[in-house]
Amino acid sequence: MPKKIVPLSDIQVSKAKPKDKPYKLTDGGGLFILITPTGGKLWNLKYRFSDKEKKLSFGTYPALSLADARQRREDARKLLANGIDPGEIKKAQKAATHAECNNSFEVIARAWHAVNVPSWSASHAKTTLERLEKNIFPWVGSKAITEIKLADIKSVLHRVEQRAPESARRIYVSLNMILRYCVATERLDRNPLEGLRPRDILTTDPIQHHFPAIIDPKELAILLRAIDQFKGSYVTRCAMQLASLWFCRPGDLRKAEWSEIDFELAELNIPVERMKLTAKEKAKRRGESHCIPLSAQAIEILRQLQPLTGHSKYIFPGHRTPLKPMSEGAITAALIRMGYKDEMSWHGFRACARTILDEVLGFRPDFIEHQLAHAVRDALGRAYNRTTHLPERKKMMQVWSDYLDGLKAGAKVIPIRAAA
Repeated sequence: MPKKIVPLSDIQVSKAKPKDKPYKLTDGGGLFILITPTGGKLWNLKYRFSDKEKKLSFGTYPALSLADARQRREDARKLLANGIDPGEIKKAQKAATHAECNNSFEVIARAWHAVNVPSWSASHAKTTLERLEKNIFPWVGSKAITEIKLADIKSVLHRVEQRAPESARRIYVSLNMILRYCVATERLDRNPLEGLRPRDILTTDPIQHHFPAIIDPKELAILLRAIDQFKGSYVTRCAMQLASLWFCRPGDLRKAEWSEIDFELAELNIPVERMKLTAKEKAKRRGESHCIPLSAQAIEILRQLQPLTGHSKYIFPGHRTPLKPMSEGAITAALIRMGYKDEMSWHGFRACARTILDEVLGFRPDFIEHQLAHAVRDALGRAYNRTTHLPERKKMMQVWSDYLDGLKAGAKVIPIRAAA
C-alpha cells in the first residue's frame, strides 16, 4: 500500500533547516522542495511522460510560495492530461525569451507558440505544435526568418495539400499568425502572406463536412425505438436517449457533470468555460452558462442513471475510469453497431431537432438557435444572453420530448414537406 503523503504547510517550508546533505520535503502529486546544504530551497516537480521519469524545476522559495508552486503543479498536470510535456513548454518559453539570439523560423515559431499557450486549450496547443514539427520545421525551420519567401511558404503548403487539403488550410492560418507575430515583434518589415487568402495559394476547395443526420420523422421513430432497445452499455443508451432530447454539442453532453444539474428547476447549466467559444469570448462571459431545460422524460432518465454513475462527477463517465468523461467514439460506435454508420451521427441529433422543431412543430427559429447555443444577435448586432427566452425554451423542450415519445408509440407522422 503506497505511503500516504501529508501536504506541506507554510511553516514547515519556512522553518526547514539545511543539513549536511540535500534532502526533500514532499507535498504530494510529485511536488517537492529540495533543501540544499547552503540553505537554498528549490521547488521541483517529478512526473512521468512517455514512460520516462522527468523533473521540472519551478523556482526558489520564498520567491515562489507554496501556493504558487501548487498552482504550477496543477497547470503541469493539465498539460500532461492532454498529452503535452510541461518540460517542453518550459523550453519553448525559454526560447521565446532568448529568441533574439537565434532568428531561425523554428525558434520564432516556438516562441509564438509559447506566448499563445496560456490562451489556448491544451489539445489545440498540442495539435498546432505537432503540425509545425511534422510539416514545416523539417523544410524551413532552420532558415532565418528574414530569408523566408512566399515561394518557400507555397512549397511547404503544396506538399501538405497533396495528402491533406484541410490540414494545409489550418497550417496556412498558423503560418500567417507566426509571420504577423514577426512583424509585431519587429523581426520582419512585412508579412509575405499579407493580403493573400488560402484560396490564393492552395488549389483544392475547402472540405465541407456534413454530418449524417436523420430528419424524416418516420425514420427517426425507428432510430428512437432502436436506441431504447440497445443491448450495449446502459450508460451509452442513456447518453443516446438524452442526445436526442437535448440536441446539445457532443462535448457538452459527454462532459456534463452531476453538479451542473438543478433537479428543482429542471435545468442543466453548462459553464461558459466548456462552451465552443474563443478564449476572448469566454473571458468576456465569465460566470455565465448555457441552460438546457430538462423535460420530464430527461429527468426520469437522469434519476434512473444517478444510482449507477452518481459516484462520478460526470453524468457519463468513461468505461475505463470514472475520473474521465465518456470517450468521443462511444455513441458513434453504438450507432454503427445499430446499423446507422452512414445515416446518423452525434451532430445529427442537432440537425434533426433543428429541422423538425421548425418545419413540423413550428417553433420560432431564434428559440431553436438559442437552444443550439448558436450566436443569435439582435438588430443592433448584440448577442443575446444564453438565458434569453428561457420560459419559451422550457416549453419547447417538453413539447419536443413529448413529440419523440409520440413517434416511438406510433403516432401519426406529419411529413416535413407537408408541414412546411
